[in-house]
Parts: sequence; structure tokens; C-alpha cells
Amino acid sequence: PPNLPGWDGFAVRAAIERRLAQPILLENDANVAALAEARFGVGLRFDADSLCMLTLGTGLGGGIILNGRILQGIVGMAGEVGHIVIFPEGRPCGCGSRGCLETYASATGLRRTALETIETSLARGVRTSALVRLAEQNPEFQAHDVAHLAEGGDAEALAIFTEMGRCLGFALATLVNTLNLPFYVLGGGSAAAWPLFAPSMFRELRERSYVYRAAEPMVLEPTNQVGGRVSGKTYVVPAELGADSGLMGAAYLPWLE
Repeated sequence: PPNLPGWDGFAVRAAIERRLAQPILLENDANVAALAEARFGVGLRFDADSLCMLTLGTGLGGGIILNGRILQGIVGMAGEVGHIVIFPEGRPCGCGSRGCLETYASATGLRRTALETIETSLARGVRTSALVRLAEQNPEFQAHDVAHLAEGGDAEALAIFTEMGRCLGFALATLVNTLNLPFYVLGGGSAAAWPLFAPSMFRELRERSYVYRAAEPMVLEPTNQVGGRVSGKTYVVPAELGADSGLMGAAYLPWLE
């Protein structure tokens, strides 16, 4: 796994089973978060058993649920949406590629964009911007600190979230064109900044996905029609279950066996 160096090829499940002397189920955290949203969150509320979920956290994970079950792929690695390449000559990624979505739209990617913005300001001799002051006061600032500046109307911080939305729109266009599912759900800590990045995300998605344009709902949120949504439409919505979605999905795994 790109974000866990040193674990390549290690048989985690077998090692835990030996220690516990019990059989266990092992699953990717984004997969179980997606499973929970399909079973208990967005999927339950809007009567949909298929969706794709993006988890916007320190990294950027993804899970795909088809007909109520996790799409695993041949080696259990389906749904690695954080490694969709959106800029071929872009930032290096821990996976070995460049320009992956994770390097721009995760919390780590947001902080990186903020640091680049600060570096540009300092190179121009500008030391009075809100981002520069933030870095001086708190060198370990995080994505949520940038969000607070954006919510207060700071233009540079807002531009960072606009770029995040554009990057998500690129990736979602690829996913919508490829999967044609009814729901694409965005969760994780950085999804709390939805009002900041959603406008540019939807603009980019509309421009780059003819499938989305053909099935775009009249409103961004599902409506109470045909099982809680308009049939044949493509919805991109925030997750509903919050930080516990992974735990809920993991707890539900035995019922799928």
C-alpha cells in the first residue's frame, strides 16, 4: 500500500488470525465506508444498492458497491480512485506515478497546495497574506485551517478549494463515464468543506462528462420520487454517516459472507 511503506506483501490477515486463533475478515477502510453508506446511509435513504464512494482524508480512498456488494477486483484492489491521474506531469505520488488525484484533493494535497501558494507569495515579497500569517503562526497548519480562512472569504484560500473541486470534477467525470452508477458519495474529513469545493467540482464534471450531462438531476440533492430519487439520474452527494462509516461497514461484513 502506497501510504504504508514496509508492508508490501505482508500477509496481514494470516498474521492476525495466528495471534487470535480465530478467523477474521480483512477489508480496505474505504470499501467498508462505501458499504456502510450503501447499506445504512445514502443507499438506504434513496433506495440504491450501487454507488461509488470517495473518502477525502489524509489520503484519498475509494470503494465501489455493485448490487449491495463490494467490487473487489482480481486482487482486492478495485476502487483505488485516489490514483486516477489527472495531471500526467503533476506531483509525484507515493504509488510511483505522478499527478494522482490524491496528491491534489486529499487533506495532504490541500496543505501542499497551500504551501506552494505561500512560497509564491514570499517569492514576490508578499508577507501580509492570510496564508503566510497562518504558516508563521502555525507551521504545522492543516487543511481545516485553510478551510477556516476560505469560509472567512480569503481569496487565496478560496482558490485552493476551487482547484480541489476542479480536480475532483476531473476524476468524477472519468468515474461517471466508466461506471454510470446512480450515486457518487464524498466522505471523509475534507468533505466537510463541500460548500467550498462543490461549485467548481460540478462545473468541471458537467464539462467533462457527457454521461453526467445526459443524466444530471434538476437539483443537486436527491428528491422524494421513485424510492427517494429520480430514476435514471446521476447524483453526486455528501456522505451521511460521518466518521463511523468505516466501523459500521466493517461490522456489517459478516452478513455478506
